[in-house]
Amino acid sequence: MSSIQNKINELRIELREHNHNYYVLDNATISDYDFDIKLKELQELEAKHPEFFDANSPTERVGGAVTKNFETIVHGHRMYSLDNSYSKEDLQDWETRIKKLVDGDIHYTCELKYDGASISLTYENGKLTKAVTRGDGFQGDNVTANIKTIKSIPLQLKGDNYPVKFDIRGEIVLPFEGFKKMNEERIEIGEEPYRNPRNTASGSLKLQDSAEVAKRPLECFLYNITGTNLNIQTQLESLEKARAWGFKVPDAAKLVNSIDEVLEFVDYWNEHRHDLPYETDGVVVKVNNLQQQEELGYTAKAPRWAMAYKFKAEQVSTKLNSITYQVGRTGAITPVANLEPVELAGTTVKRASLHNADQIEKLDIRVGDEVYVEKGGEIIPKILGVDLSKRDNSLEPTLYITHCPECNTELTRQEGEAQHYCPNYNGCNPQIIGRIQHFISRKAMDIEGLGGETVALLVNEGLISNYSDLYELTKEKVVPLERMAEKSADNLIQGVALSKNIPFERVLFALGIRYVGETVAKKLAKHYKSIDAIANATQEDLVNVDEIGVKIAESVSLFFSSEINLGIINRLKQFGLQLELSAEQLIGQTNILEGDIIVVSGVFESVSRNELKKLIEDNGGKLSSSISSKTSYIVAGNNMGPSKMEKANKLGVIMINEYEFLQKIQ
Repeated sequence: MSSIQNKINELRIELREHNHNYYVLDNATISDYDFDIKLKELQELEAKHPEFFDANSPTERVGGAVTKNFETIVHGHRMYSLDNSYSKEDLQDWETRIKKLVDGDIHYTCELKYDGASISLTYENGKLTKAVTRGDGFQGDNVTANIKTIKSIPLQLKGDNYPVKFDIRGEIVLPFEGFKKMNEERIEIGEEPYRNPRNTASGSLKLQDSAEVAKRPLECFLYNITGTNLNIQTQLESLEKARAWGFKVPDAAKLVNSIDEVLEFVDYWNEHRHDLPYETDGVVVKVNNLQQQEELGYTAKAPRWAMAYKFKAEQVSTKLNSITYQVGRTGAITPVANLEPVELAGTTVKRASLHNADQIEKLDIRVGDEVYVEKGGEIIPKILGVDLSKRDNSLEPTLYITHCPECNTELTRQEGEAQHYCPNYNGCNPQIIGRIQHFISRKAMDIEGLGGETVALLVNEGLISNYSDLYELTKEKVVPLERMAEKSADNLIQGVALSKNIPFERVLFALGIRYVGETVAKKLAKHYKSIDAIANATQEDLVNVDEIGVKIAESVSLFFSSEINLGIINRLKQFGLQLELSAEQLIGQTNILEGDIIVVSGVFESVSRNELKKLIEDNGGKLSSSISSKTSYIVAGNNMGPSKMEKANKLGVIMINEYEFLQKIQ
């Protein structure tokens, strides 16, 4: 190795260490001036010797890369949401549920829930290779160039005992002090100040110029390591290892043994959170043992082994100026309270949902009332009640509307349902626009170049009246639209064409059938394998599908009984959309395990737990998380809990090992 290369490596190692001491440990070991001198020396050496370039050199933190379009990347491991709790009873109910599913004592780690922008960082051989936003949990935006400018994120890990490859999840936050300074500078130059630290941090990740991101005092707190062969046994151990590798991991995390201790942690930080230099909105409680986490698994949206406990929301009062009514894509009517603008939890609130007619009647809410407003979970504003001491006696009781505010069709309300509906499915503009907006959304057809406003414009201009019309759009038709340049038109047409490759289960979800969300769409696609098979299924057939209830079955049957809907689907077929499972998806799928209800428990040698679960589903079996008299058999690995073993023996449930199971499906 040459002396120049040696010098470059020495400077990189030294600067990384100083950087870690200052931004992660908050313990500067060198003056800013001396640091800048060494950084400048390294920059000059690298400029003269490009053959020694390193994408993770400390000099890369200054930014400069410009990203015009952020590439969409599929997460190697899905980023789930968290279920929320607001009371001791919620936490106790959660604990009762998980104790039924795992054996042994359960310990919990309590961590502060920072209010920022979620990020997933990928490291390979100790180097940062990728940074992706949460997006929809399945895929997000590649913001690596911007993330590299955040000095508390290591570009090269410390030590050498880290996994070859892993993802680590965290939260990008903007400290109050830095936020205040940014706003002072904006006000000084005559610009509008930013509204709150969370939105500013989130917006920073999508700035096109990374040099601008580098100017912002962003920080990153890491809290979850994800991957395979990690050699980590507990959540607390994962935090300790992450800290040793150079990540900024908050010190507040604490291991506790009961829900009462969890609540002590919550009470302490509910009082002391205002002393912190960052925004926090609650506490995240996790089962500490990672094997127990794996046993508990996930629901369609969240891990069963974690729960977010939200701090009591901020509350204010303001005047209700009017009530208006919105029509959703399913025809559901939502009353909206239009409020005198008021500051609440860092944002200006002007509107809040009133949910339905029953809620209005229950609160006896009237236009002109002084109302109490809260951010539910500090996110969605809601009205809690009325300050009757300030009510003017002349205010009239609120009469709920009887006709659609958009098309004047008389509203309907099914027995047992809270909401009113507009039944004018094919003639009510907001329903038409809403269905097409759902169709193009990220979790559905993910049509790049086409946004909600453009959809409304296309409908209002008469260019489309349902989502199948999108596939007949031409550049010549859309270029004349307001704010539609040639490039935008090209992107729109290209995005529509590319959506023909979206897999069947997402197309089924995109159709917008009432009650058919992502999970139900996957169940139906997996069971029936084609749109025609679903269309021809009776309600009785549908109810027999795993997790499909009467309500969903009725909705699916109603959708496919419409000649208009069938006509739209036939058009989608002609345009080449994926309306059946592909040959690749059908590979390895059989009905060998049809009718079998199977529990997976323990640690396995030849396949992972997730691979076992996929094999069960691919072969027609149904997974269950708990043992009952209906359980067909248990695939049992090492360390299966004694209480599960006892229950299986008591009920006479057969237990087989992983090798016997693999033999079975062959």
